[in-house]
Amino acid sequence: MSSVLGSGATMGAAAASADDRAALRRDLLRLQRESRWKALALIAPLFVFLLLVFVVPIAILLTRAVDNREVAAVLPQTALAMKGWQGNGEPTSAQVDALVADLRASPREAVAEVAKRLNYYQSGLRSMMLKTAREVNRDDGTPGTGLERLKAIDERWGDPATWQVIQRALPAHTDFYLLASVDLRRDAEGTIVAANDDSAIYRDVIVRTFAISAAVTLICLLLGYPLAYWIATAPPRTARMLLLLVLLPFWTSLLVRTTAWVVVLQGGGVINSLLGWLGLVDPAHPLELIHNRIGVLVAMTHILLPFMVLPIYSVMKGIPPNYMRAAASLGAPPLPAFVRVYLPLSLPGVSAGCLLVFILALGYYITPALVGGPQDQMLSYFIAYFASQVTNWGMAAALSATLLVLVLLLYALYHRIVGIDKLRMG
Repeated sequence: MSSVLGSGATMGAAAASADDRAALRRDLLRLQRESRWKALALIAPLFVFLLLVFVVPIAILLTRAVDNREVAAVLPQTALAMKGWQGNGEPTSAQVDALVADLRASPREAVAEVAKRLNYYQSGLRSMMLKTAREVNRDDGTPGTGLERLKAIDERWGDPATWQVIQRALPAHTDFYLLASVDLRRDAEGTIVAANDDSAIYRDVIVRTFAISAAVTLICLLLGYPLAYWIATAPPRTARMLLLLVLLPFWTSLLVRTTAWVVVLQGGGVINSLLGWLGLVDPAHPLELIHNRIGVLVAMTHILLPFMVLPIYSVMKGIPPNYMRAAASLGAPPLPAFVRVYLPLSLPGVSAGCLLVFILALGYYITPALVGGPQDQMLSYFIAYFASQVTNWGMAAALSATLLVLVLLLYALYHRIVGIDKLRMG
């Protein structure tokens, strides 16, 4: 009887223990959920702020690369009449009448905007459209068909290619700007072909942008790695002073630093004056250090060097110094010990610094614009040109989208080949 009672008490204690564990598990899950919600509540304001002032404006800008609704909004009757037109031969009278009616009904500013957009497709259409809009609004009843009256205004209205351009510009969405951003276009049959006019420059600009960014990254690495090693291995007081000197450029605006390089590198600047005083350079023929690739590389390296030094230094600071002492105690000379022990451990900082400097260099605009020449302007210069000077938001958005896609592809390739996790595993 006592054994039965003992076994029952044991089973009861086991059941109570299981219930306690289940209750404890439920409490832990509840606390974890509460912790996650609290963390989300803390970051929600920052997330909403970034979404409203950073992500959404960029997304709206990028949509302008395919947005073409303004043309159809100004020429609605023409858009309906041109549906199904094969582009062969002259347009029908209904299509001509629809275009004339739209030009008469639309405000002058709206017609000017459409004329500017059509000029992107074919040079010369802007003046033709504006002239036609003026003439049809004061039509004096000259006899003849609508197409004949348009031909009397401008003979290009008799060319089917003109109407084909209008037809290509009427859809609400277009790939014209995206294709133009990589020097492509559609021909009269709609086939994508290479652009063969003077605007086919963007592939060269993209290659130039990546070449300058890669060169700046390499120079920053060659200068930044020894500097980061010196800071990481220096005494604390010396290291603090060196870090202060590295961070000192951040206290001055980018524009001021770039303008300072203009003063230093120009023909009568500090460097040429010093070299002339030393007799190394003829003062009448100073070195050309500005408005060329040399000035761009020097100025961008000076500005981006801290972004290379700081990631490498942060990794080097975490490398225990006894690793090198252990390698030396095992008979390894200093250089082989550095190459086989210290350098691999510092590679995560090198990869992070190179990626950071390279991506930042891709988007530089002010520095190449001030110290570079016409053949040194990067892709950001053309984005700013289309956004601020000619107000071609479609082309500015297309170039921005192209640069964004290239950066994302570059980062994906970097992560696949030399990701941080692979470096640590190696």
